[in-house]
Amino acid sequence: MTPKQIERIKTKIKRIKAELAADKKHWGGYYHDGRGLRYLPPSLYIQIEDYTGGLRYINWFPKNFPDDYAFPDFFFENAIIFYKTNRKKEAERKIFETFCSNTYVLDKFFENQIIPIEKYEDNNMEAPSYCENFPYTQKQENLVDFSEWLKGYIKSEKFTELCSKYIDIHKRLMNENDVETRGYLFQQADLLVNEL
Repeated sequence: MTPKQIERIKTKIKRIKAELAADKKHWGGYYHDGRGLRYLPPSLYIQIEDYTGGLRYINWFPKNFPDDYAFPDFFFENAIIFYKTNRKKEAERKIFETFCSNTYVLDKFFENQIIPIEKYEDNNMEAPSYCENFPYTQKQENLVDFSEWLKGYIKSEKFTELCSKYIDIHKRLMNENDVETRGYLFQQADLLVNEL
């Protein structure tokens, strides 16, 4: 990437931050961000390999969007940034959150065949088709070290056990009609993240 390209991306990040600040001011101290600008900076920081800047942003994000349920790409980008700034525990957690938001993304990253699982999928973000536009692969030059780490991590006993539990819960949700039981199962799925 040329210095000019890097500068253009830095300008884009500044513009997004300015638009978010204007949005907050317009809505009286709250963000509305109907265009989803808040999800863009991590990918831009990764492109220019400014992982420290990316870390500042992903630390800022939950303070300002505490109830936000992000996209699989966003969780994955958070994992990259955490890994690149030597925060492996946080990276592990974000990889599991990536898996929970779309169980096929990690296969797409490693260019494995995507085999649909018969399970409850709440929206298109959870479907195999979501992965068609997933922008990251193990072959990207700036992600070689991350890819090696990730290969090992997803084979770990803890990760595979949590993934199995998650899939089992979502298989049960496919055929469960009782509202109370469904609520309980969703709660159990959410609690799996806390096991990391």
